[in-house]
Amino acid sequence: GIDVALVARRADRLEALAHELASKYAVSAVFRSTDLCDPAAPDAVCAWAASGGRGVDILINNAGYSIPQSFAATPLDRQLGYIELSVTGPVALSRLVLPGMIARGFGRIINISSITAFSSGGKGHTLYPASKSFVVKFSQSLNAEVAAKGVFVTAVCPGFVDTEFQQANNMADKMASTPKFLKQTAEEVASEAWARNDRGVEVVVPGLLPKIAAATLKLVPEQIVTPITRSAAEKYYVGD
Repeated sequence: GIDVALVARRADRLEALAHELASKYAVSAVFRSTDLCDPAAPDAVCAWAASGGRGVDILINNAGYSIPQSFAATPLDRQLGYIELSVTGPVALSRLVLPGMIARGFGRIINISSITAFSSGGKGHTLYPASKSFVVKFSQSLNAEVAAKGVFVTAVCPGFVDTEFQQANNMADKMASTPKFLKQTAEEVASEAWARNDRGVEVVVPGLLPKIAAATLKLVPEQIVTPITRSAAEKYYVGD
């Protein structure tokens, strides 16, 4: 098994998950309650991990949320916190663990993006598509640099995944009305992401239908796709 270090905000849930993993898989599972919107978080997290005497061989950047309000109505500090969590944080964490991975000749970095990375932006969630596009390009560029050194970097771009993200981001009704065959579980996404990252695949779109949707977004002219994607995005817009 693989020992696990969990980082997020909610200590009670981290503790429960760490206990579950340790009991079920007979691995070491430790946790740290940290707000990854804090610019100081990456250094603190990596120092904490190093204090246990082990290097980080696998990094999964999965923290995220979105902001459904209009850009002008959202406080700047909240938007900068979002960028820290979704863009700056993954870059910093990757940079901090990368030298050790290269020295050991092995490393895996999985950055969770979204199929939205391939779409046109729309009302609400203003920073979300931009941040997810960044994650894709960053992952591709970094993988080009380090794959030959034994470190594989992958951006994972799922479609509808049935998680608490929807409840937290004005999407619960939409998810509830989405046909089951269009939805994926977190386990399905994680399984495909891990398998393909281990083969050095740079961009993974889990599931057949999301793959078709992503290909459509890439191949169909933007002037045709944009009205469709913006109409879909507006359903989640809550205005000012």
